[in-house]
Amino acid sequence: MGKTAGAKKGKQLPAASIKARGEVRNNPFEVKINKQKFNVLGRKTKHDVGLPGVSKSKALKKRKETILQEYKQRGKSSLFTDKRFGEYDTKLTPEEKMMKRFALERQRTSEKKNLYNLNEDEELTHYGQSLAELEKLNDIVDSDSDSEERGALSAELTSAHFGGGGLLKKKTASDQKYEEMEKPKSRKELIEEMIAKSKEEKRERQTQKEKTLELTEKLDSDWKTIQGLLSHKVPKSERKKEDEKPKPDEYDKIVRELGFEMKAMPCDRMKSEEELAKEEKERLEKLEADRLRRMRGEDKETKRPKHISADDLMDDFIINKDDRLMLSYKDGVANLPLAEEADKEDGDSEADEEEEEAGDSAEEEDDDDDEEDESDSPDNHSDLESDAGSDQDDDDAEDKVTKKKTKSKEEKIADAKAAKAELPFTFGVPDSYERFQSLLSGKPAEQQLVVLERIQKCNHPSLAEGNKDKLQKLFGFLIEYIADLACSDPPDLKTIDKLVVPLYNLCQMFPEAAAESVRSVLNDTACSLDQLIEAKGRTTFPGLPVLIYLKVTAILFPTSDFRHPVVTPAMIIMSQLLTKCSVSSLEDVAAGLCVCCLFLEYVSLSQRFIPELINFLLGLLHMAAPNKEPTGYTLVPPFKAHGRNAKLLLVENKEDIGTWVKKSLPLAAINGLQQCSESEKNHFKLTCVAVCLDLVRRCVDIYRSLPPFQEIMSPIKVLLCDHLPHSEYPAQLQELRIDILKEIECHGKKPYKPLVFEKQMPVPMKMFTPKVRPVLDFGRKQSSNKVDHERKKLIHKHKKEFKGAVREIRRDNQFLARVQLSETMERDAERKKKVKELFNSLSTQEGEWKALKKRKRKGK
Repeated sequence: MGKTAGAKKGKQLPAASIKARGEVRNNPFEVKINKQKFNVLGRKTKHDVGLPGVSKSKALKKRKETILQEYKQRGKSSLFTDKRFGEYDTKLTPEEKMMKRFALERQRTSEKKNLYNLNEDEELTHYGQSLAELEKLNDIVDSDSDSEERGALSAELTSAHFGGGGLLKKKTASDQKYEEMEKPKSRKELIEEMIAKSKEEKRERQTQKEKTLELTEKLDSDWKTIQGLLSHKVPKSERKKEDEKPKPDEYDKIVRELGFEMKAMPCDRMKSEEELAKEEKERLEKLEADRLRRMRGEDKETKRPKHISADDLMDDFIINKDDRLMLSYKDGVANLPLAEEADKEDGDSEADEEEEEAGDSAEEEDDDDDEEDESDSPDNHSDLESDAGSDQDDDDAEDKVTKKKTKSKEEKIADAKAAKAELPFTFGVPDSYERFQSLLSGKPAEQQLVVLERIQKCNHPSLAEGNKDKLQKLFGFLIEYIADLACSDPPDLKTIDKLVVPLYNLCQMFPEAAAESVRSVLNDTACSLDQLIEAKGRTTFPGLPVLIYLKVTAILFPTSDFRHPVVTPAMIIMSQLLTKCSVSSLEDVAAGLCVCCLFLEYVSLSQRFIPELINFLLGLLHMAAPNKEPTGYTLVPPFKAHGRNAKLLLVENKEDIGTWVKKSLPLAAINGLQQCSESEKNHFKLTCVAVCLDLVRRCVDIYRSLPPFQEIMSPIKVLLCDHLPHSEYPAQLQELRIDILKEIECHGKKPYKPLVFEKQMPVPMKMFTPKVRPVLDFGRKQSSNKVDHERKKLIHKHKKEFKGAVREIRRDNQFLARVQLSETMERDAERKKKVKELFNSLSTQEGEWKALKKRKRKGK
């Protein structure tokens, strides 16, 4: 702070400015002191005391000299630039400027006058010859010579310019004498001589060319005369040898084959789903209109056109409706209604009247047919006989009409009955389940599928706005209808199997609505199970409809997902059924085996381990074992080692065992076994045991890749080896048992490592040795090496400079904004001033005019 603020580069400021600076520095209101949080010994501080007013005035002055000048000169292209030497150099005195300018002016005048005059100062030469003489162009160029020796130089030219060939040719004595006696020719003579020679050579070439053409024509004419004498046939063998062509290689063959290949032909555009649905609906509506027409006994082919007499003036012609069309264009083509649209409207109107027409009695149809026959009879056209003198064309047309065959009354009645028995081609989506049930009940399965298909086609979502909601309701109706078919006695399983196809199509069309509908059904089932379990602690297996719902769920939705909004609840319900439902009858055994089959279907792809499935199969096999002690395995509820139902599947009659034949388990047995004999019950028990062993075999195939396979199958292995009466069972069951044991032995010997805890390093004892850390120099950037230190230093410097640049740019913009605002205010003030002057002048003129007018009035 010892230096004065005005000292710069050795320059001494005036005493007045130094005094003013001192006054500013001593003024406490102009000085800003940057306080420090704490003092550090030995730290050199900068900018602890500042003069913001002085700094601001300096920056403002600098901007006025730079940015303001650029702002004023914006948009100007012709600027006067003072290029006088040293005009703005403050270091030079006026005398030094004048001397330097004088020296530059003398130097400029002392230079060459012509920049391109090379002969001004000294003579330039090329290989000893002056360039000024070469500019006279005395050399001779024989450029017009077109002789055969093109490019060769004449002897005179070589002797004149190149010394006659130099050492290549020795001159004789006679040639030397001739050269001495001959006088040198001037330039003009040489040029004239050269021109004459070129003309003579050109003339000789022209004559030689004419002679060559004449000889060629003569030779051609002579050849034509003797050509006939020389003509003779060449033998075929020689001709073939001459005409033989090289065989094409493989590449040429492939290229030629590619030329004859079929090219891709353009085909018609594939129709979208909406267009196909629209066409299908139009086709069904047309078929339905034909069916209704046949049911009413109408026949388009038998209708004859109304006869018009030749004398008829058509006075009674009345236009029933306005058939005029508004002409419009679309894409450059006239937009006119097609005939198909008219047919479609007719079909719609007929379809709407279906219910009324279908309810008509046979008598009314007969009356209508009689009226139509009477109206179409030839007696009504009496003027046909009176018009015998009409034209021949009219007679021919009448004959054709009368020759058409008309159906009899019986045939029409038969056609009407057949049409009435047919299924309608158009259906609407029923509003309630009762109407839906009335549509399908009493019809065979094939017709039910046709009805559902036509409902979907006639009510496609792309045809109308509300069809989507209607078809979503149709999915729920179909689910309820399947449950009714399952509850019937006996259950119609074949129809249910066929109805899965339209159910799957609707699910693919509306997956979210289908998932919600199936999930609601499963939720009702789960709630009913929970209520029974809370009330009694156990429950029974549900009926066939619930099992069919679980089967349909596996068909409609993916079962391999880890988590699914429909399949996961279904698997939870099946787990509850296998663990909470008591097995007290053969019907419960059949239902449990059905649930086990569904479980295996669910996990066939994911191979997910289901412990409830293994435990349930183990319990069923335990019911078929006569030897109960010692078991060697543990039973899980709902099964017990001893009790009333412990021997439910045990068969002791050897005659029934010998007469048993393996067959599939009927699903109808779930609803209840009919009255049957004891042998039939024993056969049913053996069938359940066979199904149970088949399921165990499938479980072995699915779970054999699991590491704990041996532990999972060990209870079943013990039961099959020690407790099941395999010696008394039929051969088929014995073979199945042996296969299961072989598979368990084969896949159960795989070694595996037991689970152990991970090895951990022992925890060391707590040490009290102090940690040595480097002393950090606070306030500086710490770095590992010198390179990183320099890099961080540059980054810090760049960041600092960037902030400073942004700050200066912001201040420059503020300065320009203030300048622009001042200019705007000045323009506004000047404009207001001018407007005020104009108003003053106008008011003065108006006052003078009024005074003049007043004087005129007084003068009158």
